[in-house]
Amino acid sequence: MKALIRGRYCGRDGGAAVFEVGEGATIALRILEHDVGRVTLRRRNGYRLDRGWSVAPGGAEPPYEGRPRDDLTGFANPEIAVEETATTVVVSAAGLSAEVTLAPFAIAWRRDGDAVPFLRDRSTQAYFLSNKTSAVAHFMARDPAERHYGLGDKAGPLDRTGRRFAIDAVDPCGFDAELSDPLYKMLPFFLVDGPHGAHGLFYDNLATGSVDFGCTIDNYHGLFRSYRADDGDLDYYVLAGAGAGDVVRRFSWMTGGQAFAPRWSFGFGCTSMAIADAPDADRRIAEFVTECRRHDIVCDSFHFGSGYTSIGARRYVFNWNRDKFPEPSATMARLTAAGIRPVANIKPCLLDDHPRLGEALEKGLLVKDGVTGAPAVAQFWDGLGYHVDFTNPAGRLWWQTGIESALLDHGVVAVWNDNNEFEIWDEDAVCAGDGRPFAQSLARSAQPLLMTKLAFETQSRWSPHKRPYVVTRGGPAGLARYGQTWSGDNETAWKTLRFNLTQGLNMSLSGLFNVGHDVGGFHGPSPTPELFCRFVEFCALWPRMVMNSWKEDGTVNLPWMHESVLPQVRAAIALRYTLMPYLYTRMWRASCDNEPAIRPVFWDFPQDGAAGVIDDAFMLGPDLLVAPVLEEGATRRSVRLPIHPGGWYDWHDGTHFDGGSVVTVTAPLGRLPIFARAGAMIPIAEASRGATADTCERRTLLVFGEPVEQSAGELFEDDGETADWRANALHLTFQLRPIAGSLELTARSDGSYRPAYDRIAVRQLGAKRALTVRAGEAALALAPEK
Repeated sequence: MKALIRGRYCGRDGGAAVFEVGEGATIALRILEHDVGRVTLRRRNGYRLDRGWSVAPGGAEPPYEGRPRDDLTGFANPEIAVEETATTVVVSAAGLSAEVTLAPFAIAWRRDGDAVPFLRDRSTQAYFLSNKTSAVAHFMARDPAERHYGLGDKAGPLDRTGRRFAIDAVDPCGFDAELSDPLYKMLPFFLVDGPHGAHGLFYDNLATGSVDFGCTIDNYHGLFRSYRADDGDLDYYVLAGAGAGDVVRRFSWMTGGQAFAPRWSFGFGCTSMAIADAPDADRRIAEFVTECRRHDIVCDSFHFGSGYTSIGARRYVFNWNRDKFPEPSATMARLTAAGIRPVANIKPCLLDDHPRLGEALEKGLLVKDGVTGAPAVAQFWDGLGYHVDFTNPAGRLWWQTGIESALLDHGVVAVWNDNNEFEIWDEDAVCAGDGRPFAQSLARSAQPLLMTKLAFETQSRWSPHKRPYVVTRGGPAGLARYGQTWSGDNETAWKTLRFNLTQGLNMSLSGLFNVGHDVGGFHGPSPTPELFCRFVEFCALWPRMVMNSWKEDGTVNLPWMHESVLPQVRAAIALRYTLMPYLYTRMWRASCDNEPAIRPVFWDFPQDGAAGVIDDAFMLGPDLLVAPVLEEGATRRSVRLPIHPGGWYDWHDGTHFDGGSVVTVTAPLGRLPIFARAGAMIPIAEASRGATADTCERRTLLVFGEPVEQSAGELFEDDGETADWRANALHLTFQLRPIAGSLELTARSDGSYRPAYDRIAVRQLGAKRALTVRAGEAALALAPEK
């Protein structure tokens, strides 16, 4: 590659400062918000791809044909000031500045008041491009005290420093949650936290590449990190924040935020390839419903694995195997009558003997080989096939019609997009590009994003008054604005628990807030009773809790698979429903304010230096610290509790612990260690039989201890599925403060929605002072328990 080492300031172009950097290329530097900067490299012949699909500031939804790369809609675009010297150019606006050194060309970023830059390019050859392969690269200086997070669903520890990752996507069934790379998502966003505050970088490039967080050491350059793309454009956003939370919230805002899913989707769900693969699949599903009742297991959704589409041993999207399912509509009706929503798996590759392949070929719906004009051949699960092109309007219409006629018309209520990594390795593969074709390699991950967008919009049109629920395994930044994702086909192993935890936290730090893991492990050996129970506990408080498996011996992960731990499994699932009001409120908050429900401990305790290294526990919202048991044979759990005035309380028995201390609690099977901060007010459901609005008889507000000054809590209620959730809802806020010898709890409400219950019981745990409740401005009555 060619190093771009000398720059010349050319002047302003609109709101950009433009520099010539050699090789016929220019770099445009912009400040888009008080905390967002942008650097865009333009080659001699223009952009490699003049559009993207990830950036959607404030919900400015990109069209299917993509958002033009130079489109600044949705950003504030403040007026920039430019100061020149013989060797530098400083660009500043709205509290953010970038100092450009012309030779060697490098950029250093500061917030107003910063003595030193929070981000600076490597002073030795920071920018590269290739005229032969179209590759690009960016190198930055790295402080040894900085920690690195993000990149989506990557495996390994929470802090990614010292590792190199591929920006690529494959189908790594049974992946090693510590070591495997790549996995399913292509998401080149990372968060840096260190002595100069936090910042993030997002590279708006959908091609394959790599990110190196210090794995490479080169004596000529000092410590550095880097991003490389095999093709496409170097177009990156700098996000400045006082802390990690500021950066993540801004990145989520910039990429369209998190879709708010219906409440039933946060309930327990179940699926297994083996059930839908079985010759008597319909009977097996009926048995599943019966067994849920018999074992007193609450289940809100059943996810159909792709076996329902089979002909022989192979799978064909939108085909129903009528030997297994003689009447699909009747099957869906039975599930729905039992309170279980049907969700169906679909895959974007048509096998080379698909019954409707001729139709797809005739209509030109598939990604093509740009040389031969024939469909681009790809290896798929059951053999060779061809991928539907979601940048083709005809392909989208055909797919939408398939979702409607093959799924929604039969009573399926949600779409699960699977195996959508688009592993098309044909270098000549071309996408239709809505009339402006481009190489598939330039935007592979745009295909699963558009596939998920289409599923979201199809469900919205089908049921316009209800919120869609869409699941996708693959995709880039921006997929959260349409639905849910998960860590993929994990291995049944103790190590998986440990590293699924950090994998999930990094997804949250990458703007993917509605996430979870396959309960019990998807692939590998059948889980022992102990491992199975710990898996259920571990997954019980993530936004997605779906038991999903495929085992070579035919074993199916089901709640009752091990009778010896069935009571404990039932208790863990029941805990999820008890905490559903709190979890649902946190997911509402995620969609409103771009704040993840699941986050690392350091998110809420940035001033506690020791919290920065806690990676075997997580926060559920601001109030609950969850410390799952991750080791075989363990019946006790030690965890360091963050420094917090008033300390912490054990969720199960109310025992008080000092903040900043290392505590050890008993953790027999079925007891998930949870700690509530002093002053926390946690809304819970009692006598709950599911996640819908009509399956809970009452609400209770648990008040843990006493705040040193005052604390706040909240509860969001609606009917659980309305599309108009911003208007047709009820938002209750609580404040708790010590006054003289007592505690005063006040409540306010906003919104017209009224739930089935009309009062909230208030239960104190660990408080020494009596509670006075003042709820005159709240829509519901609050009353201390007697």
